[in-house]
Amino acid sequence: MTELRADGAAAHEYGWVLPSVLLGDGGTGGRVRRSTRDWIVDLLLFLFACGLTFLSLIELHEQNQTGPLMLVEQVSGALSCAAVWLRRRWPVALAVVLGLLSSYLEMVGGAAVVALFTVAVHRPFRVSGPITLFNLLTLAPYVALRPQSDLDRAWAAALGAAFVLTVFAWGIVVRARRQLVWTLRQRADSAAEQAKRLERERIAREMHDVLAHRISMLSLHAGALEFRPDAPPGEIAKAAEAIRTNAHLALQDLREVIGVLRHSSSVGDGEGSEGEGMVPDRPQPTLADLPALVEECRHAGMDVRLDLRAEDAPEGLGRNLYRIVQEALTNARKHGGGAPVTVTVEGVRGKGLSAEVRNPLWTRHGARIPGAGAGLIGLTERAELAGGTLEHGATPEGQFTVRAWLPWPVETIREDDT
Repeated sequence: MTELRADGAAAHEYGWVLPSVLLGDGGTGGRVRRSTRDWIVDLLLFLFACGLTFLSLIELHEQNQTGPLMLVEQVSGALSCAAVWLRRRWPVALAVVLGLLSSYLEMVGGAAVVALFTVAVHRPFRVSGPITLFNLLTLAPYVALRPQSDLDRAWAAALGAAFVLTVFAWGIVVRARRQLVWTLRQRADSAAEQAKRLERERIAREMHDVLAHRISMLSLHAGALEFRPDAPPGEIAKAAEAIRTNAHLALQDLREVIGVLRHSSSVGDGEGSEGEGMVPDRPQPTLADLPALVEECRHAGMDVRLDLRAEDAPEGLGRNLYRIVQEALTNARKHGGGAPVTVTVEGVRGKGLSAEVRNPLWTRHGARIPGAGAGLIGLTERAELAGGTLEHGATPEGQFTVRAWLPWPVETIREDDT
């Protein structure tokens, strides 16, 4: 389980059992402080090196090694064990120096093994491979210069090579496991970022679909009041009432969208009690609400003709088509300059549901309602998500057409109707 600290960084519930390379974010490039596990592993490897050094010391005493060589062995053994604590900072340099010393000195062997293991874990094969080969080569002078029989030399060479290769293989396995965990973590982070991006796009599309129609109606009525300041009081009152009504509906739609988002967030976090903070939802628009949408546009002054030849469409399918027609009418209201608009909707179960919104290209030079240019992009995304297609553009006859087709299967299940 991963939590967030006060500074926003990730805090792992069992972070003390993870190596520092898996606790860092991997993106800053800076050094990561040792974790509790790293300190424990460093201590165990230090004790391991000291143990091998102590066993070597006993063996040298049994061989009656005395004089300056024994003093050099003891000093080098103690310094090599202390140098184990530097294995994370300079792993390659430490492995090379200790490997070179272990070509003759016996008490350096334990620390040299730890250094080789560190290089295998923390460095790629192009670095750890030559270091391992170098350690194998240092076995030759050690076996040749140490006083022992030919049989003992053969056994010593074979045992030393097997030990070096085993330590190297163990380090490679540890490195591979860490890389696997790191790769899975990167994939999880990428999936989380993609989920956030898709959620932002969904929120933006929903906000655009809900509010663009209302805001364009407000702009249209306000523009009429600005264009005719000397209009009769009745017309001014009617326009003001339309502005108030659409502003109220826009605020209500915005409140519902925000309420749904908050409710989804609380459910996803497992917080909140049932019914707490929930916003009562109005019924979502369907294909049966298209006549009301067209009538609303007509009251705003648009010249809209509806030809509806489809019935009993599933709610989900009808809602998608309603949003497409709504956005197409909003675009016509913004850019059509008051030209007449024709809406044709037809469909048959098993063949699909189609809608066509057509209006003459804008020719007047008055002020137009500004747009962000994202409406048609959102329509295309909505149609593709529903498994359909959407085409838009000017025709040779001087018309601007938005044409959408959505699949209407012969049999629908409950999920299709919601």
